[in-house]
Amino acid sequence: MEAHDALAKKYRVLASRLDEATLRLWAAAEAISLGRGGVSLVAKVAGLSRTTIYAGLAEIEAAEAKRRRRPAAAPLAPGRVRAVGGGRKRLTALDATLLNDLDALVEPSSRGDPSSALRWTCKSTTRLAEELSRHGHQVSQRTVCDLLAQLNYSLQSVRKTREGGQHPDRDAQFHYIAAKVAQFQRARQPVVSVDTKKKELIGDFKNAGREWQPAGEPEPVRVHDFIDETLGKVAPYGVYDVTANQGWVSVGIDHDTAEFAVQSIRHWWLEMGRPLYPKATRLLITADCGGSNGYRVRLWRLQLQYLADDIGLAVQVCHFPPGTSKWNKIEHRLFCHITNNWRGRPLLSRQVVVNLIGSVTTAEGLQVRAALDENSYDAGIKVSDAELARVAIDRDEFHGEWNYRIAPRAKPRKQ
Repeated sequence: MEAHDALAKKYRVLASRLDEATLRLWAAAEAISLGRGGVSLVAKVAGLSRTTIYAGLAEIEAAEAKRRRRPAAAPLAPGRVRAVGGGRKRLTALDATLLNDLDALVEPSSRGDPSSALRWTCKSTTRLAEELSRHGHQVSQRTVCDLLAQLNYSLQSVRKTREGGQHPDRDAQFHYIAAKVAQFQRARQPVVSVDTKKKELIGDFKNAGREWQPAGEPEPVRVHDFIDETLGKVAPYGVYDVTANQGWVSVGIDHDTAEFAVQSIRHWWLEMGRPLYPKATRLLITADCGGSNGYRVRLWRLQLQYLADDIGLAVQVCHFPPGTSKWNKIEHRLFCHITNNWRGRPLLSRQVVVNLIGSVTTAEGLQVRAALDENSYDAGIKVSDAELARVAIDRDEFHGEWNYRIAPRAKPRKQ
């Protein structure tokens, strides 16, 4: 009776889950395990005919006979569940030319046919799979991903590394600037890195990047980036204190001129620099070679003279060689964090720009202050030879066009 109940319970659990063939084999297996009278008992409990159960017994016996005729397999190594080489073969083992053809498609100009259609199209894995299929290979898009990894390919963007004509004293100038910075820092004199950030459109324009928003509710912006005649653009000019890890940004609304650049440095000194360096006698400025603070800009040197006169500090300037602006500290110590802080947000007003810049912080303790500069700065101001001659400039022996010092004159200029 107990065997009957146990078998009935098994059948109730399995009956709805087994197809006809599997149920037949199960019934035959149960009959074998029960021994004499097993066929009758299983037939009674499961409601199967004895013929069906005997058919299952025949299938089991045929399978056993086939197994006995097969050569004995070698014992498996410890930890393995199947013999070495078992399972489906890799596609590359079945298709000897697959990898070479894929390699030629990805780099047609150097490894394959320069006239390949993929040379001038996006080489996505879907396109590569389609092209391989046209060459007679049976391969899926997912397999192409695995094969590309096997060939040591990865998704990459272009990288800005070519700087055009490289000045022969480029590295020497880098070392010179580093030595000057260390010298000023040892003497506890201020060192700043300056530059103009990219001009930004003001208004409900798209800004690169993504920001968390409720699902399905992206902030709407304009389709076309035509300048708003009322709001215009802003030109953020930054001054980064290399030693104190602090930054000042003047958000200008007019032309990005040398006068605007020096006025921004003046604002930094009055608002942030002088309280930090009350005993300073010199100021080191590191700047790019071009733009409003370029070494060839006469107005830059004249305005620096006015700055030196006003604050009573000797101003030492070191320019980075041409084509090396990305090495300027302000680029990767200040500007990159500003860009990250306003990613995915439209710059709706000038004050929004000021607030977003002033809210920038980093784990390393960066502090930033920003202010709107609503002054007008005329473009195209000419500096005469006579005016330039009155600049108290002392050029260094090493590349004096890049490295020079402007001393304050005896009488401060009245503003």
